[in-house]
Amino acid sequence: MHPNSWTSLKVQRRTVVASDIVEFELRHPEGAPLPPFSPGAHLRVQTPSGAERKYSLVNPPSDRERFVIAVKRDAGGRGGSVSMADCLQAGMTLPVGEPDNAFPMAENAKRFIFIAGGIGITPILCMVRSLLGYEETLEREPVPFKLHYLTRDAASTAYRDEVLAMGAKAIVHHDEGDMANAHDLWPALEKPVAGTHVYCCGPRGLMDAVRDMTGHWSDAAIHFESFGVGDASMFEPNQAFTVKLARSGDVIPVAPQQTALEALLAHGCRVSSSCEAGSCGSCRTGYLAGDVEHRDLVLGEDEKSHQIMVCVSRARGGELVLDL
Repeated sequence: MHPNSWTSLKVQRRTVVASDIVEFELRHPEGAPLPPFSPGAHLRVQTPSGAERKYSLVNPPSDRERFVIAVKRDAGGRGGSVSMADCLQAGMTLPVGEPDNAFPMAENAKRFIFIAGGIGITPILCMVRSLLGYEETLEREPVPFKLHYLTRDAASTAYRDEVLAMGAKAIVHHDEGDMANAHDLWPALEKPVAGTHVYCCGPRGLMDAVRDMTGHWSDAAIHFESFGVGDASMFEPNQAFTVKLARSGDVIPVAPQQTALEALLAHGCRVSSSCEAGSCGSCRTGYLAGDVEHRDLVLGEDEKSHQIMVCVSRARGGELVLDL
């Protein structure tokens, strides 16, 4: 395989691993070994819709005969994940590129803290599986770790049983959509320990919250999932848009470098806020119209059609009508 070329792999198995999350096992149609990869690597694929997407590899690098990815079906996205979840079946082929890694594990780490939100478990689980593999084979001295896996509920938690089976090495927390029940990461991040590395993957809000809580850590010890420059969180570039207040009719411009919350507050609107990272739920606001890109850790799929966290989420351009 060449980094810029496509190779068609066979979908050996398709498995629903959680609500709206489908796992695909990919193998070479002739049984040939696949290119090596390291923990945290992602795979570039050409979805059935024709769109190009990147998905983290879930299986450990010791697997040389298969690639395993898990895809969350995002009905509010741009169609790539929907085509994967709805159209890609066992027996079909999928064009893929060579694995690449923008989220590599530190080789000199003495301890890991892993933080995964929702589908962000995929690269983290690959890392954890590789560490557990070393423990089982005694290839080298095992490195201790603690995994914090945060999701809305059990039904939406991919690989839940496997993570729970890790016992004291892992915490699985469901907030059930109630931010009063949110998992407190501060005790794990309050005191930096030499040799400890933190790896976080999940919604933008979670990553921003972890970034805020680790400001006193060495930058070299904190790692966030990134698929490359300009695509770090898989969000579209910020665009200018306008916010219309349904009750007063006021129209407020929001610049690309500005959040909707900042624009609303500057206009004199009274909007509650706290974390300003999309993880506390304080700025939950109803909206009546607009093309919204949700970047928070709070809203369920059924809420995204009429609510927005104005501290991080924004319109993809045009006008956003808020119920204010």
